[in-house]
Amino acid sequence: MSNNRSGVFVGGMLLGAAIGTLTGLLMAPRAGRETRTLLKKSADALPELAEDLSTSVQIQADRLSETALRNWDDTLERLREALAAGIEASQQERQAPMRSNKLEASSDQPPLLDRL
Repeated sequence: MSNNRSGVFVGGMLLGAAIGTLTGLLMAPRAGRETRTLLKKSADALPELAEDLSTSVQIQADRLSETALRNWDDTLERLREALAAGIEASQQERQAPMRSNKLEASSDQPPLLDRL
């Protein structure tokens, strides 16, 4: 989760920097020609900035995907262990009455009611 939040933070920071730069250029006390030149340079840099941001987002998505897969594998393993334990307990419970019936049948003493 922290990786995802840090990616969002970095993206927000870059977006804020771009908006701040644009606002600063528009409010600057320069001649129109100078301002247009600076805006053109900034606009030319936007594709590179967008590519960097895209790469950062892709890296964060890959990390999140790896973490999700790792968590899924752990959950699946715990589920398998729980199912195996449940099946084993069910088999033992099913065999318990059979054992007690065999013990009663093999005992030498008559049942309690017959002894009274």
